[in-house]
Amino acid sequence: MSEKPDSSVLKLPNIRRFIAFRIFFNARFYYPIFTILFLDFGLTLEQFAVLNAVWAATIVLLEVPSGALADTLGRRNLVIASAGIMIVEMALLCLAPIGQMPIVFYLFLINRVLSGAAEASASGADEALAYDTLKDLGLERSWGKVLETQMRFQSIAFIVAMSVGALLYDAERLNQIFTVLSFDITVTKAFAIRIPLILTLLLGIGALITALGLKEPNSETVTRREARQEYWLATIKEALAKTLDTGKWILNTPVAMMVILGGFLIDHIARMILTLNSEYYRRIDLPEASFGIISAGFGLMGLFTPRLGRWLSENRTKTFNFSLIGIVTFFGLLGMTKFVPYWGVAPMILIYGSIGLTGFLVSAYMNAETQSSARATALSFKGLSFNLAYGGIGLIYSLLVYKLRRTESMQAVPAEHVEAELFKSALSYFPSYFIVAFVLVLIFGLLNRRSIDTSPLKKDDST
Repeated sequence: MSEKPDSSVLKLPNIRRFIAFRIFFNARFYYPIFTILFLDFGLTLEQFAVLNAVWAATIVLLEVPSGALADTLGRRNLVIASAGIMIVEMALLCLAPIGQMPIVFYLFLINRVLSGAAEASASGADEALAYDTLKDLGLERSWGKVLETQMRFQSIAFIVAMSVGALLYDAERLNQIFTVLSFDITVTKAFAIRIPLILTLLLGIGALITALGLKEPNSETVTRREARQEYWLATIKEALAKTLDTGKWILNTPVAMMVILGGFLIDHIARMILTLNSEYYRRIDLPEASFGIISAGFGLMGLFTPRLGRWLSENRTKTFNFSLIGIVTFFGLLGMTKFVPYWGVAPMILIYGSIGLTGFLVSAYMNAETQSSARATALSFKGLSFNLAYGGIGLIYSLLVYKLRRTESMQAVPAEHVEAELFKSALSYFPSYFIVAFVLVLIFGLLNRRSIDTSPLKKDDST
């Protein structure tokens, strides 16, 4: 079959719907005010941390089973299910009564479980359907163009959602705008809190409508699906055995252990900081309307960090690179503990840069060091360890806040300032926690340096 020009690929209905689904599903308006949204509903910091640990655990538990379900029940069905779950999870938050505990906590708990399930369900199923659509037409080589287009539009949508979501959350700023425009409208804080949620609910409806329009590729026959179902049942023992073997290989291979340990060390604490960033911005006196713009600006760093990551992988050793990123992360954490008004946003640059570089280096090193036959399993192991570490630090943070809340010094703080002081006190422990873990990983790297730092990646390998 002759291959169509690339331009025609983007006109295929399934491909257009795949791109649209990714935009609707991922560009969520509440992301820039994530932490303060939970707190403004009446949840405590420790409850927030526990809920995020639940979210991470849900993804860990459902990631692999969702892939099997996609292959047995059909990719379209799982994409539809993920959109439906998104609608339910957002509807729960839209209807949650502000400040009414424990109802709010239980609704947010269900939301976190559903959100993790939706993430796991959508992960890979939409992509597999779109790729098989191209494959049926002999257009697999155009997949790169599809991904490039999808990522470009998704980035634009992400920036818009971040900027608009934060602005609409700021009731004071909205009222100022309405006054300038001579509109006789007053927005209450209680209503402003729900606006990003309502808009995200509408995106969920858009995702569902888009998913319903998807069609299974011609190759996705009932016979093929049944065959895959038998395959999954027949090979589950083999998959488990391979997972255990890969785990043993990682434990017995210093270079793989160094990449995994160095990766999740930086990733888990940086992700925790990014999760808490809206509360941090509030504590350095930034207006809520600016949160989305700041996050979108940091997102642009992704245009530059891959080039720096490639240079480091080609010219410096693994121990040097992880040590460098670790030091940068430490100073970023240390700078954040000062809570400098306005200028306190500067240390966040170091945190964003660290997580971007870490993601690039871990991917480059893992793919270079892992055999093709075990590559997918090893990368799954990496993802599992990263999510477990993220869930773990969430629980640690929750316990820390719980202990701090019961100290004598915190009992003397006025009730309206407790959450702010708890946040500042808890964040002050992050540099110490990180430096201890960093030194342990560094010692491991130095003890196994000969095995780990044989040479930097060759230029051909780093691609």
